[in-house]
Amino acid sequence: MKIAGIPSLFASNRAGLSRLPFAALVAGLALFFAGCETAPPPVPTTKVAPGVQKLVSGDVIKIQFPGAANLDNQQEIRRDGKINLQLIGEITAIDKTPAELEKDLAAAYDKQIVSKEVKVTVVSSQFSVFVTGAVMKPGKVQSNRELTAFDAIMEAGGFDESKADKKKVRIIRQENGKIESYPIDFKAVLGGKNNEPFYLKAYDTVYVPERTVWF
Repeated sequence: MKIAGIPSLFASNRAGLSRLPFAALVAGLALFFAGCETAPPPVPTTKVAPGVQKLVSGDVIKIQFPGAANLDNQQEIRRDGKINLQLIGEITAIDKTPAELEKDLAAAYDKQIVSKEVKVTVVSSQFSVFVTGAVMKPGKVQSNRELTAFDAIMEAGGFDESKADKKKVRIIRQENGKIESYPIDFKAVLGGKNNEPFYLKAYDTVYVPERTVWF
């Protein structure tokens, strides 16, 4: 026995049920792509002002004693970070500013010289940094002058435009027994929105990450 209206009602419900999975799929995809299009929060640029570069291995320094000119000398800091001086022998020079080394030498020569004045001058200095990631020529960059993060990237051949995520460049630095990480948004820099240079120190690493590609 057929009951009027039942077949048409069942058919209507079956059609509605068949449409539910497809509608849910469409809604899910819409939410997914909406999430993909959401821009990440901007990464602030961190400025590290240039300071007095600390002495490193390979630096050539001149040491002068105004009250004892016979002790004057010029030498290159050895790979172990030390120099060898008359009367006092070896002393560590690396990781000190010229002013700090002057104080150390004045204390070391306290009993050998009358005048406590010592002058340390950097004759030549060349320090290394490293550039890695999405640049054209990753590797070591050497400089004998103050070097900014942008300078180092240009020395490494510039950004790999097909891969580089310029918004998330990071400077990795080891100091005071810790590894510090400083973010730089170079997309903002190149767009003229930030013109504050980030000065590098010896053995800094400039890391340029690759962009995330959605398929």
